[in-house]
Amino acid sequence: MIYYLLTLLLSIPTGFIIAKLAHDELIDGFTYIKLLFEVSFILMAIFSFYDEIITLSLGFICIVSYVSLLKRYDKRWAVERRR
Repeated sequence: MIYYLLTLLLSIPTGFIIAKLAHDELIDGFTYIKLLFEVSFILMAIFSFYDEIITLSLGFICIVSYVSLLKRYDKRWAVERRR
């Protein structure tokens, strides 16, 4: 049980790293990140009754995408792409 909690806690810094490396995609791919968050949250709620490994994986995806959604509104992280 403690390993599951540690895995979910590691998703927060992973979300920050992904948001930092893909800062230009936070603006262009906002709808896809939001869709990924919503779908993984719904599937996590459904699969929580069946399998805990699938729930853990979907929870990891949900937290990573939520951190990316939060960082999308931070002007220091999300920078417009120069075209």
